Amino acid sequence: MRKMRTEMRINMKLSQMAAEAAANYEYDIIMAKVNGKLTEISDREIQDEKVEFITVGDSIGNETYKRSVLLLMLNAIHKIDKEKKIKKVTVEFSLSKGLYCEIKGDFTITEEFLAEVKRVMLEDVKANIPIKKAGMKTSEAIKLFEEHGMSDKTRLFKYRISSYVNVYSIEDYSDYFYGYMASHTGILGVFDLFKYDKGFVLQLPRKESPKTVPEFAPQAKLFNVLEETSEWADMLGVDTVASLNEHIISGDINSLILVQEALQEQKIVDIVNKIKKRDGIKFIMIAGPSSSGKTTFSHRLSIQLRASGFKPHAIGVDNYFVEREQTPVDENGNYNFEDIHAIDIKLFNDHMTSLLKGERVELPEFNFVTGRKEYNGDYLQLGDEDILVIEGIHCLNDELSYSLPVESKFKIYISALTQLNVDEHNRVATTDGRLIRRMARDYRTRGASAKKTLSMWESVRKGEEKNIFPYQEEADAMFNSAMAYELCILKPIVEPLLFSITEDDPEYQEAKRLLKFLAYFLPCPADNVPINSIMREFIGGGCFRV
Repeated sequence: MRKMRTEMRINMKLSQMAAEAAANYEYDIIMAKVNGKLTEISDREIQDEKVEFITVGDSIGNETYKRSVLLLMLNAIHKIDKEKKIKKVTVEFSLSKGLYCEIKGDFTITEEFLAEVKRVMLEDVKANIPIKKAGMKTSEAIKLFEEHGMSDKTRLFKYRISSYVNVYSIEDYSDYFYGYMASHTGILGVFDLFKYDKGFVLQLPRKESPKTVPEFAPQAKLFNVLEETSEWADMLGVDTVASLNEHIISGDINSLILVQEALQEQKIVDIVNKIKKRDGIKFIMIAGPSSSGKTTFSHRLSIQLRASGFKPHAIGVDNYFVEREQTPVDENGNYNFEDIHAIDIKLFNDHMTSLLKGERVELPEFNFVTGRKEYNGDYLQLGDEDILVIEGIHCLNDELSYSLPVESKFKIYISALTQLNVDEHNRVATTDGRLIRRMARDYRTRGASAKKTLSMWESVRKGEEKNIFPYQEEADAMFNSAMAYELCILKPIVEPLLFSITEDDPEYQEAKRLLKFLAYFLPCPADNVPINSIMREFIGGGCFRV
């Protein structure tokens, strides 16, 4: 993909400019930056301003594309449902590079129905229908969405300070979305629909390959965890941001915190019971993406293991890094510490095999200053009750532990899989939740700015896509570390950090997006968050060394 920055001629429409520039780009233009500010493609007049076009192959462009296809789909369902049997369409969570959706009402999803939805969507793509944007008084928007039965949106608008909201329409279907939209339906032809469980998946392209729909790969274990998370949300009465805010207003947030923490503790106990039922488990392998709360989870798991008669010992895979000069490098020539071959795999397996045999082993400690492993008299020998709790990004990949018998390993995948929706059509992205967690932790423990965290995030995500997500379905157990209440707790911490990013910083647009997102949440003090909570890993004040 080739980007260009152009000095615009006076009195030229942005839409005309985009049409003329299209041939210079590998992928479809969907947005623009005008003098550094994000904007949708429209008929606004450009007067000697600098313009940079954004395509569906850019991160922001890809997210805009996905929102726009969702609107396209909702409009198609609206047109098909002539008998008004469908009460509402809900976006439940992300699954298999797409969005898992369900339909509420006197209606059964069939393959024939999805084929019809797809046909209408593609007809609308061919027709290149304008996606209209209308600034509307919040009071008028509330009235509009009440008439359409979209109560989640009307409850959400109660917490908007702004007097106006932007409503998007295709033909006579209107909706509200958190974020920008395409200007026409003509570029929205890359998608697919797949029936799955009680609902269906709207499969969407990735920014790395925006012209193709990724293969639909059902993730049964992840789906079950996400379904359980949705059930928790229903039980707690916090399925949307508005419902969370209502808990704060009513003074019931402390009860919510305690119940959520109790549910997580019960889940940890369930995992320990699974381990107890399997003979010969000596290695508990824990992996998950950044800011999942792996360290705190490992501590809490170890406590429950002790309570069940085990003697857990923590092993950090990072202590098995190869010597610095042996570290693989990335395409830019920088050390790639996330590559599995940054680990001394042979030494790790030699030590673990020796421990499994009952032999005494001196464990290394990696000195990150010198880039060398050191041996400081940390000896370990396993008895019958001893069990190793091993944490590292590659722990689900059998290449890391190739010499260990399958029956000796119990694999756990942990991630922060949010149970909240902004409303029925707008998800709170799991990635955003983890990013906000990381900003809080990086600032607290490393003095790192939000700017620095944001600048590294794309690289972090790239490593997760390669090293963690492909192996998540191989886990023996999955643990969801997300808290329904956490963004209310994190908001007072993270907002000032984001406001410190200026318009001159490359991270400004992302900071602005996150600030708009956090504006939907009421703040909440952290006083009643338990000291052993996973949240304490990010906000501080916990009882574990993390």
